[in-house]
Amino acid sequence: MQKKMRSSIKRPPTPDAEEEEHDREPTLQEIINIKLIESGEKERLKELLRERLIECGWKDEMKSLCRSFTRKKGRSNVTIDDLVHLITPKGRAAVPDSVKAELLQRIRSFLQSAAL
Repeated sequence: MQKKMRSSIKRPPTPDAEEEEHDREPTLQEIINIKLIESGEKERLKELLRERLIECGWKDEMKSLCRSFTRKKGRSNVTIDDLVHLITPKGRAAVPDSVKAELLQRIRSFLQSAAL
């Protein structure tokens, strides 16, 4: 069976994306994600992360950033997208290393017990 090819002026034809999706094997990241979801470990990790971020004051810090940005710009001039763009890089950078290390250790333990 010959694959349908889409042509383009600027690049050579590429295989149809839908057909490629069915033919390929899942990546290791996708396999791990499936195992985390199926076992319920992903939800437990998310809950642990929520607890740790509240304990260390991260959540309050992000809330404060959002409030000050909203006051500065005016409530009616701020969208959720504005807040997401402001908070995402700051929020990621502000997660304490100890929280990251704890989550990483839990993920490693899960992977060892799941024999992945």
